[in-house]
Amino acid sequence: MKHRFFDFQTLPPLDRYKLLSGSVLPRPIALVTSVDAAGHPNAAPFSFFGVLSHDPPVIALGIENRPDGSRKDTARNIDETGEFTVHIPNVALLRQVEICAAQYSPGVNELDLADLPSVAGQAVGCPRITTAPVALECKLKTKVELGSARQIVIGEVVGLFVRADAVNDRLHIDPRIIDAIGRLGGPAYASTRDQLVTGQ
Repeated sequence: MKHRFFDFQTLPPLDRYKLLSGSVLPRPIALVTSVDAAGHPNAAPFSFFGVLSHDPPVIALGIENRPDGSRKDTARNIDETGEFTVHIPNVALLRQVEICAAQYSPGVNELDLADLPSVAGQAVGCPRITTAPVALECKLKTKVELGSARQIVIGEVVGLFVRADAVNDRLHIDPRIIDAIGRLGGPAYASTRDQLVTGQ
């Protein structure tokens, strides 16, 4: 098998992004809700996202800054309130995820634009999208500033909602019912409908 080597110390940022986002896949999508200090809601998806630990229960979000270097609403809201909710979207929510991914002016309510029904959070003050099969309510644990391009937000999961028919008494979750989507690159996505089972 023949490979090509790319020296990341010499590549411009956009080329590094294309190679990383095209190599590490499928990437799970975090559809994040947050509120600003005045209580205005925001919803935005992020595919630089993952679970880091179960003890303590910790997830990480990579939030890219805007082209002018300013922070996106999600990052600013988390700074102001210390809270956010991560939803795992399913195939049925794909179009609404893409609506939330567009660039809007601060203060625009993406939940309304995407017609996403929500209720008040239980352990945090962020709205929970009721059509998402999973929601992780998080409190800010720490963050890492990565220069002017991006910050890593580390959140501790303080509560989790999951579709009742997707989890059994042993707390095993059925990925077929969750029907989650993952980012491949550009407009391409994968879903947990496609499974390779080893038999172990």
